[in-house]
Amino acid sequence: MRIISGEYRGRILKNPSGQKTRPTSDRLRETLFNILNPLISTETRFLDLCAGTGAVGIEAVSRGCEFSTFIDKSRRSCVLIEENLDLLRIPEKQAEIICLEAEKFVSRQNLEAWDLVFFDPPYKIDYSKILSEIAANAGKLLRDEGKLIVEHHFKKILPEKIGSLRRGRIIRQGETQLSFYEKEELPENL
Repeated sequence: MRIISGEYRGRILKNPSGQKTRPTSDRLRETLFNILNPLISTETRFLDLCAGTGAVGIEAVSRGCEFSTFIDKSRRSCVLIEENLDLLRIPEKQAEIICLEAEKFVSRQNLEAWDLVFFDPPYKIDYSKILSEIAANAGKLLRDEGKLIVEHHFKKILPEKIGSLRRGRIIRQGETQLSFYEKEELPENL
């Protein structure tokens, strides 16, 4: 697994041992960031939920995001993310790791808003509860123009609308899909 582009381009990341973590493939990360690149600036905050190896959030920093937050419930994954950040010498001011379940994290009261939220849970879990929690907290989780991107198996059908979030785009690559959600605009006369 390598960083595709940006400051850390070509650098190899440590991989997990065993099959409990399914890292986002290099090809899919390249597709994802080809779409996200116009949205990335030195002020962009990136949230990597169910971060695994941290490859997606690290790619975001490599491409110019100001800050990435990595969330994973597995202590082993959090240690691996820290090792990968240290390997690339990414400064602490650009990254934080929180070892916590995604659902518990997004339901916290003291959240800062992010521009881009990437959610890549294990394919076998039920996404509905966590997606509902994300939508319920979208006002404090996502900045005004923020986007939620969900990586999922193509056979797992996600709803077009989740609370105040509406899917605007789906990308399929092999057996994997990326669903892009954003806040639905309310009519001005309300």
